[in-house]
Order: sequence, then structure tokens, then C-alpha cells
Amino acid sequence: MRWSLKELYESFEDVAFISDLNILDLKIEEFGKWVNVSVKGDNDPTEVILNFIRYSEEITTYLSKLSQFASLTSATDARNEIALDYLNQLNVKSTALTQPSVVFQTYLKGLDSLDHIVDSSSKLKEYAFYLEQIKLRSQYMLSEKEEVAISKLTTTGSTAWSNLQNKLSSTLMVDVDIDDEKKSMPLPAVRNLAYSEDKKKRMAGYLAEMEAYKKIEESSAAALNGIKGEVVTLCELRGFESALEETLIKSRMDKETLDAMLTAMREYLPAFRKYLRRKSELLGHGNGLPFYDMFAPIGEVNMTYTYPEAMDFIIAQFRTFSGRLADFTQNAYDQAWLDIEPREGKRGGAFCANLHGIKESRILSNFSGSFSNMTTLAHELGHAYHGANLVDESVLNSRYPMPIAETASIFCETIVVNAALNNASKQEQLAILESSISDSTQVIVDIYSRFLFESALFDQRKNSVVSVAKLKELMVSAQKEAYGDGLDQNLLHPYMWINKPHYYSAGLNFYNFPYAFGLLFSKGLYAEYLKRGDEFVEQYDTLLNATGKELIADVAMRMNVDVRNPDFFRSSLALIEKDIDKFIELSK
Repeated sequence: MRWSLKELYESFEDVAFISDLNILDLKIEEFGKWVNVSVKGDNDPTEVILNFIRYSEEITTYLSKLSQFASLTSATDARNEIALDYLNQLNVKSTALTQPSVVFQTYLKGLDSLDHIVDSSSKLKEYAFYLEQIKLRSQYMLSEKEEVAISKLTTTGSTAWSNLQNKLSSTLMVDVDIDDEKKSMPLPAVRNLAYSEDKKKRMAGYLAEMEAYKKIEESSAAALNGIKGEVVTLCELRGFESALEETLIKSRMDKETLDAMLTAMREYLPAFRKYLRRKSELLGHGNGLPFYDMFAPIGEVNMTYTYPEAMDFIIAQFRTFSGRLADFTQNAYDQAWLDIEPREGKRGGAFCANLHGIKESRILSNFSGSFSNMTTLAHELGHAYHGANLVDESVLNSRYPMPIAETASIFCETIVVNAALNNASKQEQLAILESSISDSTQVIVDIYSRFLFESALFDQRKNSVVSVAKLKELMVSAQKEAYGDGLDQNLLHPYMWINKPHYYSAGLNFYNFPYAFGLLFSKGLYAEYLKRGDEFVEQYDTLLNATGKELIADVAMRMNVDVRNPDFFRSSLALIEKDIDKFIELSK
């Protein structure tokens, strides 16, 4: 029930760990010296680019392996000060890469014949996409001195604002009335009351949360204005039309694809509102669902599993799709790639870390035997399988953008959920469907409201500081447009801009639509699988392999899928609408 990390290093005292740390220092120093001599001279550009790639691969491999060992150790032992110290050290070391990277980007920007240079070298052809992306980003790069100055100034600008807001929200204590007793609870604990089976607790948690935000609304607004103001300024200096354009470029997605997805999402909003109204009726509301009952449980799930039973079920269902996927999962289980035991000092939630340097993955979850725990394992194993399809690629060709990161995970989760539905009782089907639809509602409807809010926020921030009152007004307006009559218009969440940490990261602007794309792309692929059968399975691994070295639209075309056409996203949303109709029928 605990993972093995000895495949990375035995410990922080391991000779191999200390050796790799020293090698990393030498490589970073050597890289900096090489850049300042070779890149600025009249050397053969083919040799310059090949050397840059060699240094990049070596440094990325060492830095990733060392950081992952420290990070994974800390994830299961938050009190491990040695792990935290090494993480900080490695973060500092990585900042030394900014200057040489900017120098090389400037060099690449000045090459008019990059395509010809790449075509003339069989080795460089492997990195054509990687180099194209560097050159694309270089178009929006400032001078070397300006970029280095910005990287330093952000530590006292957006990063400082982000740290402040994180501290404010993570230390906020909330006074809440529960069972006729006033308790002071951390904000995350209060928000978890939204999942309670007790309606009074759900409502008490919501009301207390709304009241508590008043304590930090002004300081949070100042942080948000500071961060978004910095983003607006830098986008203007670098020549981006907007923060959205910058995010799309980072995401390897074009505006046509985003517009196609948003078109389909808007068309299907009535289906989600129908689900919300039905849930509202089941919970005894007559004016739409109040925000505090968004996550109220419906139905009963009596499906429980031991860890071996959960893995056996997952592997069996994966085998109905692909023997390679099932065998991969069996190996991950047998080789202790998973840490699933809840214990003191271990972080909550779940994640998958793909360890490209050793061609393995590690999965963390907190398994207590519930159906949800089981589907979470399937989800994270999907991430690991995605990584397995990239292990033979260069580490520079193995990085995929956020919108496509959820492809394999949601696909695997869908396989398992559909199998469970086939074996469930009516009440279990009702609970499974409602939970799945609730998750989809968050990723489609709530994500759409967040996209609307952030778009409006950037428009406002270009001209002035945005007040607390205006921020609340923008959020409520976005929620009304997205949720419509599905929610009680008098019981929304005007403070969601405080609650979501993504708004407070200058590097994660519009960290919303990629989630919607991930869900719909994966669901759309599943719809294609249902139509194509074995033919699809043969192409699936090829698609995953291409995610690190192609634009999203090109990856999709490997399946003859046109993500610039709303019809693809409509096919995904139709699957969710079918589940909504089934849920409504079962709930009668």
C-alpha cells in the first residue's frame, strides 16, 4: 500500500543522489558558460542547436529526477525538512537557467533559415516541433536584460501577491454553527460541509463561508489586482493581444478550436440546467438549486472495495479495451508504483507523477474503499499510461500541454464507471450517475462561468483597479449567464474569485477552459471508440505518443477528429446529456 522510491534514490544520503546533485551544478554552470561563448559567436548553427538540445536534455533529466524524489518524499511525509530543503535548493538552481535560455531564444529568433537547418540534420528533425515552439515564443520575448529583470521582479510582484493570498486563505478560520454549537474551522473543512448528507450543515457551511470571506476580501482584491495588473502590463510589452492569446499559445491550441468548444458548450447548457433543476426538486427546492446544495449527495452507493479488489476490477475492465493497458496496470500494481494508504503527514487528494528518467510513474491516492476512490485510481492510472506511451521519446518531446493532459485519465475513468453502472443496482446507478454528472457540470458549466469572469476581469483591469464590489458583481453575472435557471439566482457564490487559487498565479491565466477541453476531448474519443471498436484501439497509443510534439489540432487529426468543428464537442456533450436523461428517469 506504499510506493517504492528506491528506483530513483535510496535516500537523500544515497551516493547516487549526492553525485547527481553535483553533476547538475556542473551542467548548469557549463551550460551558462557555453551559451555566452558559442551562441553569440559565428559557429555552425546546426552544431549550436544540437549542443543546446544536449544540454537541455541532460539538465532536464537530472533536475527532474532529483526534484521528483524530493517532491514525492515530501508528498507522503510533510514533516520531512530535508525533502523541503532540497526542493527549495533545486528551485533556486532552476532560476539559473533563465539567462542562458533567453540567450538561446534570442539566437533562434535571429535565424531566418531554421527550417532549412532542421531539414539538413536527421538528428534535428526529431526536435523540429520543440524548436518551432521555442522560436514561436521568442517572438514575444523582450531583451535579455529585460527578461532577467522581469524574472527577478516577479518574486516581489505577482509571486509575493500570490503568497500573500495563499496565506490569507489557508489560515482563514471560519465560525460556523453546527448542531447548535459554534465551531471555528479551517476554510477547507467548512467547504467540505457542502458534501454532507445533512442539509443544515451544508447551508451552515455556505453561510459561514460567505461571512468569513469579508475578513479577507479587500486584501484578496488587492492581490488579484496586483497579479492581473502585472499580466496585462507584460502582455502589452511582449506584444500579445491578450492574456488569452498567451494562454492559447502555451496550450498549443488555436482560437478556432476554443471557439468551437465554447459554441458547443453554450448549446448544451440547457441540458445541465435540466439536471440541476431535477436535483433541486429531489432536495425540496422550488426555485432552482441553491449553491450550498450543488454537491449534496443523491442516492446511496454501497459499493466498497479492498485495494486488491479495486485493482482487480480496474484491470479487468481495462482489458476489455486493451490488453496492453491492462498489463501495464498489473505491472504498476505488482511493482509498487502506488501509495494508497491514508496516514498522518501524507498530503490529501491524488496525483500521478510520470518519471521519464526511469521510464516509470508513481501514483498517490488516499484509498478508503469507496467507489469514488476506485475511480480515482483508474483516473490516475490513465495518467501513468499516458506517460508510458512517451518513455521512448526524448524528455524534450514528452511534455504535453494542459488541455490534453486529461485525455488518458478521463478515458480510463470512463471505462471503469461505465462498467460499474452495468453491475449496479438502481439506487447505486442513481448515485454513480449523479456524481459523474455533478463533476461534468463543474467542468463545463462552472468552468464556463470562470472563463466569463476572467475575461471580464482582464477587460476591467486594463483601465482601472477593480473593487471588491465590482469583482462580486462580475462573478455573480458570470454564474447567472452560465447556470441560468438551474441555480437559485439569490443563492450564488459571489466570492468564488477568492476561493480559486488559479486566479492568483500570473503564469496560469485562464486556467479554466483547458479542463473543459480535457473532458470533452476524452469523452469525444470515447464516443469514437464506441463507433470504431478495435480500429480505434490500434490508433489510441499513437495519439498519446504524439501529444508531446504536435499541436492539439494535429494530435486530434490522427484520429480523423476535427477539433475546430463544434460537432466533435457536441458528440462529447451528447454522451453527458444521455447520462442526464438516464439520471432523471431513474430519479422518478
